[in-house]
Amino acid sequence: MSEITTTRLTETMSPSLLRSEIDKRITKIRPSSTPLDQISRMAGARQAGSMKVQYYSVDLRTGTSELSSTVGKRTIPKDESVMISVKDNSFLSESDTIMFPTVKTPAGHPLVGYVTKADNRNVSFTPVNLTPNDDDEYDMDALPSGAPVVRMGRAAGELDVQTPQFVTLPTKKENYCQIFKAQIEESLLQRLSDKEVGWTFSDQEEAAILDMRMCMERSFLFGEKNKITVGPDNKDVMLTGGIWHQAEKDYTYTPDSLSNSAVVSMMRQAFTDSNGSKRKVLIGGSGLIEQINRLELSRVLTGSQHVTKWGVDFDCIVSKFGSLYVIHSEVFDLCGMENHGMIIDPEYISKYSHIPFSAERISFHKQGLRNTEAVVLTEASCLVLRYPKAHMRIVATDK
Repeated sequence: MSEITTTRLTETMSPSLLRSEIDKRITKIRPSSTPLDQISRMAGARQAGSMKVQYYSVDLRTGTSELSSTVGKRTIPKDESVMISVKDNSFLSESDTIMFPTVKTPAGHPLVGYVTKADNRNVSFTPVNLTPNDDDEYDMDALPSGAPVVRMGRAAGELDVQTPQFVTLPTKKENYCQIFKAQIEESLLQRLSDKEVGWTFSDQEEAAILDMRMCMERSFLFGEKNKITVGPDNKDVMLTGGIWHQAEKDYTYTPDSLSNSAVVSMMRQAFTDSNGSKRKVLIGGSGLIEQINRLELSRVLTGSQHVTKWGVDFDCIVSKFGSLYVIHSEVFDLCGMENHGMIIDPEYISKYSHIPFSAERISFHKQGLRNTEAVVLTEASCLVLRYPKAHMRIVATDK
C-alpha cells in the first residue's frame, strides 16, 4: 500500500481500530449520571456476532436446604438409616455428610449424619454422633419440618476409588442487543462556521451523547426483552432486557424505617450465599440514598469514605461483610422507583456489543435533501449478569 496512513484511511480500512479511543472520550461525559453504563463501558465489551446474545450463567451449588416434612422422635437400630424429605434434594448425593444445626444431640452438638442414599424424592442418612444404648440402638429426637439441612464434606472409605459426580450445570440464557441511536443535525452555514476537523465533541454532540447514555441506562436497568414487528414494512425491532429482572435475590424494607441494623442485614444478604466479590456497587433512587444518609454510622458500620472508580465518585460504606460503593441514580427517580435500588457486582456484569459505539457523518446537502449536515450515533449492545445471585434488588414495600 503506497498511501499514507491517516485517520480517515484507518476509519475506512479498519473502522474498529479507533473505537477504544471513542469509548474513552464517551466515559468522560458526566460519568456519575450513568453509573451502570459507565462501569460496563470501562470494563470493556465482548464482541457479539449476532443481535441475539446467548450466554451461560452459573451459581455455586447451594449449601443448605430445609426439611419439607417432620420426622418424629424414634429409636433406630445402629446400622439402619433415617429417611427424610428435603425441599431441594439436588444439592445432596451419596457419601455427603449433613448437619442439622437446630437439632441437638444429648451432648449438645448439632446432629450430623452420613448420606447413604439420595434421589429426586428422598434422602437417607445414618446419624454419626449419637451414642447407642445397651441394645445397640440410637435414640434420635424429632426433626421438625423447616429445620435447616447443611451440606458438609464428602466422606470416602479407604478402598473407595470413585464418588458420585459433582454436577453443577450452567443455565443457558439469552438477551437481545438493542440498537440505540441519536442524531444531531445542523444547517450547512452553521457547520461551516465551526472550526472542527473530523469527529469531535461539540457541545451539541456532547448533550446528545449524554441523553443517549441516560436512555441506555434506563434500558440496561429496567428494559423488557422482546422482539416486535412494527411499521408497514414489518421490520423487526429488538428490545434488550434489563439486569433488574435478571438478579435472583431481593432485599425488602419499609421506607422511613431504614436503620443501621437493617443496612447490616442488607449487606449480609448481598455478600453471602453467592460467589461474588467483597466490593459491590449500590445504585439507588433519591429516597433510598436519603435514608442511608440519615444513618448514624458506628464502629461496626463505617462510612464517610469517598472512592473514585471507573471515573465515578462513590461514597463507601464498610461492614464486616464487605464494602458498598454507593451512588444516587437519576434513573430510579425517573422510573418512579426513588425508594428502590440495586446492589451489583461489577466483576460479574458482562456487556455484549454487536455494533460498537460509532459516529457516522451524513451530508443531506450532498444528497439533495436539505441544506444540513448530521452526525448519527449508533450502538447495539446489552448487559447480562453472569452470576445472578451475586446481585440483589432492594425493594421498598408499603408501610
